[in-house]
Amino acid sequence: MSKICDVCGKGKVVGGSITRRGLAKKKGGIGQHVVKNVKRTFHPNLQNVRVQTETGVQTIKACTRCIRANRITKA
Repeated sequence: MSKICDVCGKGKVVGGSITRRGLAKKKGGIGQHVVKNVKRTFHPNLQNVRVQTETGVQTIKACTRCIRANRITKA
């Protein structure tokens, strides 16, 4: 099952989740320190949409940004 938008090609993006400890300096502490840095993935918000194409009606996966921008014509 593909997690890629069929319209714009948007897919998953790899990023990081940083865990910090300590009280911030502006709140009276000695500053925050990085405890853990974990890799994670960000997935696009994909929806199954029935679309009118030149060949007929098809069901595709489109991200919500493409749906809101009217890049597709719903069937």
